[in-house]
This record gives sequence, structure tokens and C-alpha cells, in this order.
Amino acid sequence: MNFELIDYIIFILYCLVIIGIGLWVSKGEKGKEKTSEDYFLASKSLPWWAIGASLIAANISAEQFIGMSGSGFAIGLAIASYEWMAAITLIIVGKYFLPIFIEKGLYTIPDFIEKRYSKNLKTILAVFWLFLFVFVNLTSVLFLGAKALDTIIGVGDGSYMVIAIIGLALFAAAYSLYGGLSAVAWTDVFQVVLLIIGGIITTVIALEHLTPNGGIINGFKHLLDVAPQKFSMILSKGEISTPDGKDAYYDLPSLSVLIGGLWVANLYYWGFNQYIIQRTFAAKSVKESQRGIVFAGFMKLVIPFIVVVPGLIAFAMYTQGDGTTVIDGVKEVFSNKDGSLNNDNAYPWLISQFVPTGLKGLVVAALTAAIVSSVASMLNSIATIFTMDIYKEYINKKPTEKRLVSVGRISAFVALVISVPIGLKLGGIDQMFNHIQKWTGVVSPGILMIFMLGLFWKKTTNKAAIIGVISSVIIGIIMKAIEPSLKETWLEPWMHQMEFLFIISLIITLIASHLENNGENDEKGIDFTANLFKTDKVFNI
Repeated sequence: MNFELIDYIIFILYCLVIIGIGLWVSKGEKGKEKTSEDYFLASKSLPWWAIGASLIAANISAEQFIGMSGSGFAIGLAIASYEWMAAITLIIVGKYFLPIFIEKGLYTIPDFIEKRYSKNLKTILAVFWLFLFVFVNLTSVLFLGAKALDTIIGVGDGSYMVIAIIGLALFAAAYSLYGGLSAVAWTDVFQVVLLIIGGIITTVIALEHLTPNGGIINGFKHLLDVAPQKFSMILSKGEISTPDGKDAYYDLPSLSVLIGGLWVANLYYWGFNQYIIQRTFAAKSVKESQRGIVFAGFMKLVIPFIVVVPGLIAFAMYTQGDGTTVIDGVKEVFSNKDGSLNNDNAYPWLISQFVPTGLKGLVVAALTAAIVSSVASMLNSIATIFTMDIYKEYINKKPTEKRLVSVGRISAFVALVISVPIGLKLGGIDQMFNHIQKWTGVVSPGILMIFMLGLFWKKTTNKAAIIGVISSVIIGIIMKAIEPSLKETWLEPWMHQMEFLFIISLIITLIASHLENNGENDEKGIDFTANLFKTDKVFNI
């Protein structure tokens, strides 16, 4: 076992502090009953720095620490395109999307769909998001988190998986189910500091150990010398092969990361993803929300150095180039029984191998913070969507505030009960980060199209939007089914498929809207003035 007593003490202290903060901020005013706005939108009282910290804590999870480090191992620094383009995306969201969302007083993203389109379309998307959060997001985060803890605390043989998944689920539930978004957001402020410190510690110590001579600068120079191909950002065909022989171009196809499909992924995730955008709805004002989102964008610029660079270091140690520190058994760490490579072992292996006793407890606490904060955010979003868009709409149209809060807690708990056993059955998926992006990419282009046209094209009709999004999903599923026949075509990279699906769904919706309304504006089209998008000097700078 790699953990010592002092590591356990530090880790347990971290758990107690987080639960303590969560319960403390959740208690509210004495004698005052918690309302749905208190529970789901933190009483609309969050300042900009809490919003920014919470956005990053919700975003940075096992997907990034484990999955993105694994993609760094396989592909290189090019995977950081997601992070650096996210910084630009956040500015767009803050300037052009948030003012409209906050002006309309949204609780949920599906709520916007009802205001702009119809209740039917809202329900369809609400159900879709509930399935996505429970069966894809929650399960994958719990699985990757448990896998990391199993590798660090145990021996990586799976013996700790059940305990780790259940433990992570219960930990997140301990404060988020009771406290709602307030507990999630305010604990995130503490957690984001911890996860950044933990990430820096891991990267610095790994660089120190990369060469026998030691030194952070020496380590980074050596990394450039032995793995220069891993620093290529715009990949061309055949330029980089992953360690198991695949062409990395098909994961990040050249300029598409700048002008194509990656924009679809980023705009959908940061602009219209409930579990990310929800904390911006809880701001004191539009100005606070916009400043918070820019603060998150600034932090996005540094995230690759703590989630991608460790994967590059692990690759250098795996390939054992001249002058690299030789580590016994490193080949076995990344080798599966079937001979394939397990890239996602990169980050947990670096922690277990190089981080010393005492600091290891802190680093594992940081990793756990990243996982638990994302799980808590997802639980709160599941609770919000189910309660406000399903329960209040179809089951109990005139509930008390107390009943809404109770239903939110119960629905989040049920989501955990469903996701834990499914998470235990995951495994054998190479580059989990990219895997999640690929399958989300089947539906996200059509959903992004609905929102973009709904926001900025007043002629878009409800029927046309439904036709467009259903067409997009059907075509996307067909493309996945015939994927082998797409080889050697422009559509082979899944990122090109996302770009194609967005364009085709856009064209279908534009044509259908024109035919239905004869080119007239839809009655639910959004009117706005240029003043709506004015931002203050702080945001602009």
C-alpha cells in the first residue's frame, strides 16, 4: 500500500473540512425555511470570484486529471486545445449568452427552451440531459475517480474500486444533497485552490524526477528533447502516432480544432450545459456573473500545465529515451493484459511513484476535490432539472417551496443510486476523455444549433427546431453505425462529424422555419437591443 498514516490523516482532515464548510453555508438564517431559489440558485447571492472558482471546480474532474493526462500521454499537448479555446469560449458566453439568460430569470437551460420554443421541446431536452448526466457524466467521473484512487492508495488491481466509488458518491452527497447550490459553490472555492495546488505539486515533482540530475527546468528541457512531437498543437495526418499505433490526427484533425468541430464542443459545453452554467444564474447581477466567467477563463489558461503536462512526463518515462530516469516496471504499469496500452494510468501512477509521504495525502485530497466537486455539481443540476422541469411541470403543478427542495434532494439521491453500479461496470475504454467527447458529439451539434438559432435568429420556429435536432441525432447515430465505411474520407475524424452535424441540422432548421412561416419572424423570437451586450471595463480588459 502506498499510503502512510500521515497521508490518511491529511485526507480525512480534508474530507471533514469540506463537509463542515458545506453544512455551515447550508444552514441559512435561523428559523427561515429554505426556498427553491435558495436551494437551486444559492439565493442569487454568489460573487464573481465564487462563480469563477465554482465553474472551474465543476469542470476540472477525473475527466481532466485522469482522462486529459491520458490523452497527453497518447497525443501530446494538442489536447490542451480544449482548455485554451475554452478561455475564448467563456468570453463569448459571458458577453452574448449570459445577459439574455439572466434577463429571462432562468432556473434551468431547458427553461429557456420553453420560453423560446415550447414545453414539449423543453421536456424532450430535459429528459435527454437527465439521462446524459446520470448514465454518462456521473458514471464516468465516479469510475475514473475510483480508478485513480485504486491506483494511488492500492496497487491498481481493482480491489479498492467498490469502496472508492461508493465513498466518492457518499462524500459528494454528504453536503450537496442537504445544502444545494450554496454548499456546492462555496465548497468549490476551497476545492479549486486545493486542486490547483495539488496539480502544481504533482507536475513539479514529476519534472524533478524526469532526469537523474533533477531540476524543474532541466526536466522540462529534457521533455522537449526526448518528446518534441508531443508539443505539436496542429496535427496533420501521420504526424503523431499514439503509443498503440493509432494516428492522433483522427482525434484532433488539424485546423478543425481552431475553425471547426471543437467550437461545437466548447460552445455546447460552456454555454448550454446545465451543470456548468447553473452557477452563473446564481449571481448577484449580470456584471458579477460576467466577471466570474472571465475569472474562470483566466484559470483555464493555466489548467493544461497541471492536467496535460503530467501525461507528457509519463510518456517520456515510458519510452525511456536517452538521459531519462529509468523506472523499474514502468512498461507493465501502462500495459493491459491484452497487449494494449492504458494511457489513463499516467496521472495516478506519477502520484503513487513520486509524490512523497505527507504531500501524497494532500495531492490525493486535491484529486478527490476535483472529482467530488464535479459529482456535487452534477447532482445539483439533476435535482434542478428534474424538480423544476419535470416534477413541477407534470407531477405537482402547485408544490410548496419545502416540497420542491425535498424532491430535489430525493432525485439527486436516486441519481447516485443508479450511477454507482453502472460506474462499477465501466472499464477497458482507451482515452476516456476523448471517448466522452465522441459520444456527446452525436447529440451536442443539434442542441447547440437549437440554442444558437433560438438566441439570434427570430425566424426559427418550434417545429423546425424539433425537425432539425431529431435529424441531427438520427444522422449522427447512422454515421456511428457506418463509421468503418467513412475511413479515408473527410468525415473519418469524429470532430469533423460534429462540424457536419451542426451544419446539416442548421440548414434543415433554416429551410423548415422558412417553409413554415414564409420568412416571417416567429412569435417567440427574442428581441434585444445592443445595450444588452454592453460590458464594463473590467470585463473588457
